[in-house]
Amino acid sequence: MSTSPTAAELTPAEAARWAARAGLALPADRHAAVAATANHLLAVVAILRELDFGDTPPASAYRAGGERLDAAV
Repeated sequence: MSTSPTAAELTPAEAARWAARAGLALPADRHAAVAATANHLLAVVAILRELDFGDTPPASAYRAGGERLDAAV
């Protein structure tokens, strides 16, 4: 990730504004760290959204203990 903010990146000032809006006390010395963490999480989510899961069933379709246990590889 670049060090200069893009249109999609959260700035430290925006992080402080969002924290205040959520009712969270965010000390001024934490604004940059919170913005960097939020930007990292947004980048990870963006990558996950690009994944094609195709016909992968949801986790609720998995039944533990149903797999065949053998040593064949």
